[in-house]
Amino acid sequence: MFSEVWDWAGTYRKSNKNIGVDKHQIHSQLLSLLDNCKYWIHNEIYSKDEVSIRFKFGIVKIHPFPNGNGRHSRLCADILISHVLKEPVFTWGGRDLSGLNENRKKYLEAIHKAEEEVFEPLILFARSK
Repeated sequence: MFSEVWDWAGTYRKSNKNIGVDKHQIHSQLLSLLDNCKYWIHNEIYSKDEVSIRFKFGIVKIHPFPNGNGRHSRLCADILISHVLKEPVFTWGGRDLSGLNENRKKYLEAIHKAEEEVFEPLILFARSK
């Protein structure tokens, strides 16, 4: 995804950050997230949108890469919702999320609510235009 941007693209971060799990736990936490996601789908624990958003948030929470985690997690959510769960991709507010703008502010507010296990704002944002 970022091979033309960063030399380290596709490799896990090698240092701890103020966000994310310990660098040594990245691999095991991602495996756990994948197992959880399969369970949610198989047992219909959450709606399709919520499964995808919880998966997206789990990736962000693990924070496997030095940069690009938000973009990567949104792409993964879009792939999961469209290719696995057969629903339309998310619109993510219909605007650029990379700058410091009102759309990004709404997105980050929804991310902070997800940290409190409240996913509805992030689901609504993901489907907003």
